[in-house]
Amino acid sequence: MPEPRFRSRTYRRITKKLPGGDHVIHYAKRKPGVAKCAKCGASLKGIPRERPYKMQILGKSKKRNERPYGGNLCSKCSRQLIKKEARQ
Repeated sequence: MPEPRFRSRTYRRITKKLPGGDHVIHYAKRKPGVAKCAKCGASLKGIPRERPYKMQILGKSKKRNERPYGGNLCSKCSRQLIKKEARQ
């Protein structure tokens, strides 16, 4: 029987096959939800869904889009905001 902390579905169950042919279950934390746009709530493209310890390893340009408001607003909302600022 697994340890009590692994009995809930907080941890993801991964079946691994060992060299001898046996199967074992490894437990891993689940990935976080997808990043959302601050204005409209749409999912942000190009933002990885990773645990914080994996995000630390990634470079800055891999964590967010290289445009104004990248990683905060979706392309549609950022385009609207830039147009609005230019018109004022």
